[in-house]
Amino acid sequence: MKRGTVRILGGALLLSVFSTGIGAAAEKIKIEKLDDLPRHVYKISVDAVDLSKDDAALTKLIKEVKADLESDLETYEIQDKTTLKSYYGNLGIIAMLEGRYDDCLHFLELRRELEDKEAARLTAGLFSQAYIRAVQSGARDRTAAIKKEYRALVLALPYKTVEAEMKSAKARYETVSQNLLEGIIESRIQPALDASGGEISKDFALSLIGFNYTIRNYLPYKRALVEVLTAYLDEHRVEKLNIWNEREVTLKASDKGSPVVVAIWDAGIDTDLFKGQLWTNDKEIPGNNIDDDGNGFIDDVHGIAYTLHSDKTTEMLYPIGDVEKDRPRLQRLLKGLEDMNANIDSDEATELKNMLSSMDKADVQPLLEDIGKYGNYSHGTHVAGVTVQGNPFVRLLNARITFEYRMVPEEPTVEQALKDSAAALELVDYLKKSGVRVANLSWGGNLASFESALEIHNAGGSADERKALARRIFEIQKQGLYGAIKDAPEILFITSAGNTDADVSFEEFIPSSLDLPNTMTVGAVDQAGNETGFTSFGKVDVYANGFEVTSYVPGGDKMTMSGTSQASPNATNLAAKLLALRPDLTPVQVRELIEKGCDEKMAGERVVRLINPKKSIELLSNVN
Repeated sequence: MKRGTVRILGGALLLSVFSTGIGAAAEKIKIEKLDDLPRHVYKISVDAVDLSKDDAALTKLIKEVKADLESDLETYEIQDKTTLKSYYGNLGIIAMLEGRYDDCLHFLELRRELEDKEAARLTAGLFSQAYIRAVQSGARDRTAAIKKEYRALVLALPYKTVEAEMKSAKARYETVSQNLLEGIIESRIQPALDASGGEISKDFALSLIGFNYTIRNYLPYKRALVEVLTAYLDEHRVEKLNIWNEREVTLKASDKGSPVVVAIWDAGIDTDLFKGQLWTNDKEIPGNNIDDDGNGFIDDVHGIAYTLHSDKTTEMLYPIGDVEKDRPRLQRLLKGLEDMNANIDSDEATELKNMLSSMDKADVQPLLEDIGKYGNYSHGTHVAGVTVQGNPFVRLLNARITFEYRMVPEEPTVEQALKDSAAALELVDYLKKSGVRVANLSWGGNLASFESALEIHNAGGSADERKALARRIFEIQKQGLYGAIKDAPEILFITSAGNTDADVSFEEFIPSSLDLPNTMTVGAVDQAGNETGFTSFGKVDVYANGFEVTSYVPGGDKMTMSGTSQASPNATNLAAKLLALRPDLTPVQVRELIEKGCDEKMAGERVVRLINPKKSIELLSNVN
């Protein structure tokens, strides 16, 4: 299962901040998984980018989508809060576009009632409220009226609670432009329209409606909103207390510890940065292009690697060509994106926001793909650096796979899924034979991503046939991964929850939704221990720091990155320290020590368990 980083940015630019409500039906069909919902398709007679200029075509699409959304809510019992919020949000956007302002406010309230994250609940729909109040006031200067109403709403918020959300809103407002949106539409949605002869799915239709709402209703007032948020953030700027330093445990080489083999199942490691802390296959002669030990892998001195098509390769890092001449630019782009997603107002974030908001739409796809490619190149090294921090006993094994980064991914096939599944089995078998105790998996994907990729290529037949094919491909990969991990009970597999602010089980993300005794799923909190706005939830065992985590990238430079990809290796770091001190521990015992050492807090109805390395290591004395 592979994904790139471009998708994160695209999602961050969708300003779906509304809600709706539909009356209850007498008997409803219960929805257990996102995939259980019906598929809807729509015919569009114009190019996707021209929809904002064609009132008739946009009105027709809105009417058809609205009818299907309402029908779904009347027909199905959807218990997943994230999915309901999505329905409510999209119907709220439609209400705004249709001028049904009282409905929009009512719908917004219904969405808020479903929100577990307090900051998101307090800040949802601020612009829509300000817009509606300004319109209903009859003010001649609508921009001034919106700015006044928006300022009043923002000033009433508790800053300590909403700081991250307000920074995120400011970043979105500063970034979004018509050219940027149209560039995403042309590079992501238009290919699906072209391939199908003008037919798109509900998901793509909702994206188009959201983009058109942003262009029509929001962009004219962008500058005023940024001014309000800039003043608000400047006035309240404070540093949050960092809880992680006092919880940290640092092992020394002089301590009584044993080597622990930890696999970084990721996009590859710059092994030159971790000399002395690498797992080494002494039976292999480096660089001779021969499988010296006859295990099926050539030059696997410090691990193994696979291409995007799950073919074996000797390249321990994702191949990016001559990166040295372009490394400063690529690092600034990636740092800017990471900081934007983490609500950090850095120079790099400002530079990227200015670039995105002012660039020609034809340049959008190449820029986002450059960021995605460098993200893949640097991701595994960053994860490895977090994993080894403060633990001289770690021995890193590089288990490189390859992530997709292009906005139009390759067409999924059954044949490739079978190959990917076989590679997963082979990779885990290699980890077992190499004595791996912990494996970090900071990656993932879900069923919907396969269906979306099939749609872009107009593959799989009708919408229902495409749904069935996506399920078949997904299950091949899921079952292969599940079986491989299940058959390695001596290894603890620690996975990142994901950055989609969704229930990983309902949306069927793997590997984070896999439930086995030797798996742990890790969500992200910030430096103060508060749940981040991006972290996914549901089947999440523990939470760790995923905010501005500093580590290495290839070449030896250091960068701060944020995400559950950074939270997961923080938990892996703790697991490796426990095993260094007590190598006889089983994966189940390591899990129990990590979980029992956690501090608990509530996020709505959910329990958030924060890892506490000091407490977990203190508990070692109680293990027989």
